[in-house]
Amino acid sequence: MTKQRKRILVAMSGGVDSSVAAALLKEQGHDVIGVTMQLWDYSKNESSCDPSAKFDSCCSHDDVADAREVAEKIGIPFYVMDYQDDFQTNVVDYFTTEYLRGRTPNPCVACNTFLKFDHLLERALRLGCDAVATGHYARIDHCQVSNEYRLLKGVDAQKAPHDEKSFDELRARIASTVAFLKGIEPSKIDA
Repeated sequence: MTKQRKRILVAMSGGVDSSVAAALLKEQGHDVIGVTMQLWDYSKNESSCDPSAKFDSCCSHDDVADAREVAEKIGIPFYVMDYQDDFQTNVVDYFTTEYLRGRTPNPCVACNTFLKFDHLLERALRLGCDAVATGHYARIDHCQVSNEYRLLKGVDAQKAPHDEKSFDELRARIASTVAFLKGIEPSKIDA
């Protein structure tokens, strides 16, 4: 049990890392709320590939189902936030426009910047949460002198290298974020 029980919104992707973060926070006695963002519905988009195929991406129907199943198993409330319109505007349309201009933007950076952290923090505040947790392998350092927070690479920087740029851009906005897997090596999670 922790010294201070917190209400923590956990961004659950349906993967192992965020599921372990949610389970560990619950085990420590925190009031944990699981959420997944529904960003794209492959079955409703003609331009998508085979909707029955398993994509190597986030936020698919299977990922939502996996996250819901984990939340039920560990006994936490779970919500799906529908941000398909925002995803279309801020990620798909942005990517298409930039690509047509001869640039190759990273859609994950746009999604993390404009949707995931922005909307997750807003939802956390509305639900009265003290923090947001993810499955990202990062560390948060607090400087006592300046009273500022710094977002640092995780123990294994190879685990999620594409996160680094979006984290750099969001550093000032996520001081209240708990990157829960901060001191854990990925090999211990996968075991």
